[in-house]
Amino acid sequence: MKKYTLTIVSAVSIAASLLWLFGLGWTLQDQFSANEKFEQPAEKTESATSKTDDGKLTIFALGDSLTRGTGDADGKGYTGYLSDLLKEKSEQDINLVNTAIKGETSRGLLKQIQQKEIQRQAKQADVIVMTIGGNDLFQQGAALESLDMNAINGKKQIYLKNVNNIYKQLRDLNGDAVIYHVGLYNPFSNLPDAKTTSSVVRDWNFQTAEAAAEFENIVYVPTFDLFQLQLENYLYSDQFHPNTEGYKLMAERVASLITFEQEEDES
Repeated sequence: MKKYTLTIVSAVSIAASLLWLFGLGWTLQDQFSANEKFEQPAEKTESATSKTDDGKLTIFALGDSLTRGTGDADGKGYTGYLSDLLKEKSEQDINLVNTAIKGETSRGLLKQIQQKEIQRQAKQADVIVMTIGGNDLFQQGAALESLDMNAINGKKQIYLKNVNNIYKQLRDLNGDAVIYHVGLYNPFSNLPDAKTTSSVVRDWNFQTAEAAAEFENIVYVPTFDLFQLQLENYLYSDQFHPNTEGYKLMAERVASLITFEQEEDES
């Protein structure tokens, strides 16, 4: 009988800047979930054993429009490309369950996890991937338009409390699956006040990474560097969400943290 072990080499990193402009604030609610980044990775190694006996690897995806795949011409998003990459590097079939919602906030995700079907899917997962936090920060552009630091910091504390509860509930539902929280990148690094907004997002990402580090097998995945140098090549026409190439970069980053070791069970 064979079993597969997932070995995760994690990276915790600080994110960079984000600025939200008025035009984008009125497009779609789901646009606020895209801005995710990180800080320099703090390396740690974690492992989890697949619970499935049928040779399939189940990926459970939840969160906001980034996990939904908004902006991808093929409609796959990073989760779809991640599944493709994992199929190539392993002998297992991949079962992807995507429950992400456009415009989702940490508060909304916390409520969603109370649903019985979400809990059932979480329990059955071998790997959990998620994006959350962009909508909490951007609030249709209001937070970063005014740059009211007191308001931003107040929202951050609420967000961190929600994220901690999200981590705890997912960990309670499934103690084995590795959870990958894909962090914020900066779609507005070439706009005015980028340095100021960078410090805001950097702080949010660092604090989130610190929260993730308190839990077993929760990995905060950096993406800021992927978009930093060629931003215009990796954003959708809304100048907020990734385009197909941007999502592929994100998928490659997550896939690079997952390796499969095939072991033989005695008996």
